Amino acid sequence: MTDNHLDGRDVRHRTPQERAAVGKAVRADVPRSSHAEFAPGSGRPDPLKIIEKQSASRLPDLVPVRYGRMSESPFRFYRGAAAIMASDLADTPTTGLRTQLCGDAHMLNFRLLASPERRLMFDINDFDETLPGPWEWDVKRLAASLVIAGRANGFSAKERAAIVRATVRSYREGMRSFAGLGNLAVWYAQFDVDRVQDRFVADLSARGRERWARAVSEAHSRDTLQVFGKLTHVVDGRRRITSDPPLVTRLEDVLPDDRRGAVEQEIRTLIERYGETLQSDRRFLLEQYRVADMARKVVGVGSVGTRCWIVLLLGKDEGDPLFLQAKEADESVLAPHVGDSAHRTQGERVVAGQRLMQATSDIFLGWERVEGIDGRRRDFYVRQLRDWKWVAAAEDMVPRGMRTFGALCGATLARAHARSGDRIAIAAYLGGGDAFDRALVTFAERYADQNERDHQRLVDAVHTGRLSATAA
Repeated sequence: MTDNHLDGRDVRHRTPQERAAVGKAVRADVPRSSHAEFAPGSGRPDPLKIIEKQSASRLPDLVPVRYGRMSESPFRFYRGAAAIMASDLADTPTTGLRTQLCGDAHMLNFRLLASPERRLMFDINDFDETLPGPWEWDVKRLAASLVIAGRANGFSAKERAAIVRATVRSYREGMRSFAGLGNLAVWYAQFDVDRVQDRFVADLSARGRERWARAVSEAHSRDTLQVFGKLTHVVDGRRRITSDPPLVTRLEDVLPDDRRGAVEQEIRTLIERYGETLQSDRRFLLEQYRVADMARKVVGVGSVGTRCWIVLLLGKDEGDPLFLQAKEADESVLAPHVGDSAHRTQGERVVAGQRLMQATSDIFLGWERVEGIDGRRRDFYVRQLRDWKWVAAAEDMVPRGMRTFGALCGATLARAHARSGDRIAIAAYLGGGDAFDRALVTFAERYADQNERDHQRLVDAVHTGRLSATAA
């Protein structure tokens, strides 16, 4: 899954002392203070061309929706600009210590979700860009997202610096803690709501603790039955997905009659065949459901324009629903900079990365490759549409709340990286001091400046008519 070889020898089979020595040795070539650097030169790729290149392979009628969302604010732009940042990070100092990356580890890709055992967990959620790469890239993307969100909320430079330092310190201390654990202890580590409550929520104000309690309650209510009631209605005695264009659009509203049947069959085949990538017991469960309806859905910010289908399946009767989401998986934005995926399909790449980085994953998470009616083969990954999910509202956070949230994200990211990378070497590189923490405060502010300039270029391109944007 990751590149675990240094000097021709598998680092996983070195002694802890040897692995720590590797991490410390990296400091000579890549000082921790060097991670503050971000000074793009005249050869920096045009950010608009990077976005337009992505849009070229997406559904044309949804591309203006993507531009509309990204033009709303620097933070919304940042969420859709993972490809731009990947290109920028490729020119920054790199330790060479690799782990499985999320690839888009901004603050809103950390959230509450359900485990198969029906426990509420805090974990990373989005793995569209996952690939093995330098561990610090995920940390830098997280840190910059917090500064950008903090600026949007009117936080002072001092408050933003405290947020980033708390986040990176939590990552560093978490990695140092994992470095001292055995492999199984690292693998079993997780942040369920009880641990989050004890370790992080206690640092919040009384109001913050009340909001956390509401978040936990809301997450428990956001399940398949809730989305079933929200997204469907009964037509002629049969349950159907409700159209809400452009966010949710039924096939008859986007495809002519002579093509709709073929696409419906394509999606049915996808759901049937993807089950082969599930564990046998979960495949047995899936086979007890039948496809009842399907629609196209617009998701996220960066993913807008990719093909995404929501599929309603019914079990023992009309009141026993299962909602699946089949999302197109394209090449990771990291691939041009860290190398191609080792997996046969992009859908498998996403699923393998998610299973490796998450403490527990959706029981219906799988992948499939299908041939579209246009003759092109496309990769998809499939998971439940909603299962106890809660996403933080960055705009509602106060400095203290964002600082605590950032620390939780940092610890969660350390756990995810510790599973696949050389946690001992990374921990030794980071050390017990705050050199890396302080460097990322500077980097995050510098990158936030660049992100604002890039966002303004997009806004200008929309105003001049170079790009078409639609609010949705």
